[in-house]
Amino acid sequence: MNTKILVLLLLATIVSSCGKEDTTQNNTGKFKVGLVFDVGGRGDKSFNDAAFRGLEKAKQELGIEFEYIEPGPGADREAALRQFSNRSDISIIFGIGFIFTDEITKIAQEFPDKKYACVDYTVDPSKTIPPNLVALEFKEEEGSFLVGAIAGLMTKSSKVGFVGGMESPLIKKFQVSYEAGVKHVNPNCQILIGYAGVTGDAFKNPGKGKEIALGQYNDGVDIIYHASGVTGLGVFEAARETKKFAIGVDSDQNDEAPGYIITSMVKVVDVSVYEVIKEVKDGTFKGGRVETFGLKTNGVDYAYTDKNKKMIPDDVRTKVEAIRKDIIDGKITIPTK
Repeated sequence: MNTKILVLLLLATIVSSCGKEDTTQNNTGKFKVGLVFDVGGRGDKSFNDAAFRGLEKAKQELGIEFEYIEPGPGADREAALRQFSNRSDISIIFGIGFIFTDEITKIAQEFPDKKYACVDYTVDPSKTIPPNLVALEFKEEEGSFLVGAIAGLMTKSSKVGFVGGMESPLIKKFQVSYEAGVKHVNPNCQILIGYAGVTGDAFKNPGKGKEIALGQYNDGVDIIYHASGVTGLGVFEAARETKKFAIGVDSDQNDEAPGYIITSMVKVVDVSVYEVIKEVKDGTFKGGRVETFGLKTNGVDYAYTDKNKKMIPDDVRTKVEAIRKDIIDGKITIPTK
C-alpha cells in the first residue's frame, strides 16, 4: 500500500512540473503569467516563438514569472485554460491563436475575477467581449499586401504562390490580401494557392508544406508566401532544394533559409504579449476591448534588416514604401475575404 502511494506521489510531481519555465514558482508570491500555445507550440520559429519572446522580455524587464502549456487539438485547449484559471497564483492568462477564440471567451465568462488575453482573437461584432478579456488582433492584410507587392515586383516568371496552413477565415485573409498586393503591382501575374488541411494539425505538417511548395515551384512559381506555422518550414526546405524563393510569416524567418527567404510578414506578437502583462502588473488592464495592431502603429510590417535587405532591390523598396504610405493614408482598400 505504501509503495503504491509513493509511486502516485512521484507521478503527480512529474506531471505538475511539465510545461513550466520555473519549477519553483508556486510558492514565491511573485507576479505570474499563464500562457497556452497555439498548434505547433514552441519551436515553430514563427507565431508561438514570437509570443514566447514577449514572455521572456516581461521576465527580464518586469520581473515576472511564467508557465506555459502546449496543448493538443480539440478540448485540450479549454482544459489548459481552465487549469490556469483554477490557480490563485496566476495573474493573467493568454491564449495564443485564433483557434482559442471560443474557448477563452467561455472560460473568461466562467471566471470573471481572472484576467485573459487572446492573440489573433476572431472578433465578432455581434458578440460582446467579456469585461475581463482583451482581444489582440493584427491587420495581417496590411502586411500581407506589402509582401504581395514585393513578390509581384520581384517575380521573374510572373507566377507566384501561397501556402496556407488550416483553411480558415483568418488564413484566407492572409491569402486574399497577398493576392491583392501582387495584382496591385503586377496585374498579369498568376498566383497558385495551396492549403495543408482543414484542422489545426495543418499548422504542424512540414512534409505537407514541402509537398505543396515543390508542386508550385515545379509549375513555374519562383516566390511562395506561407502562412502555415511549422508547416512553412517545409516550404523553406523546398525553396532551398529548387533554389527558388520564399516569404516568411509572423516573425523574421530569414535564419531558417538564408539567401532563399526574401522577407517575412512580421507581427509584433511579442510586443502585444509584453504590453498586456505590463498593464496587468501596473494595474491599468482594461478588458472588454479590442486592441488592434497595424501599419500605422508598427504592429505589422515586412522584414528589412541587414540579413535580407540585399535581396530587395532599391527600386522595389521605394515602390513598397510608397504603397505603405498609401495604405496608412487610406488610399488603398485591402480585401480580407
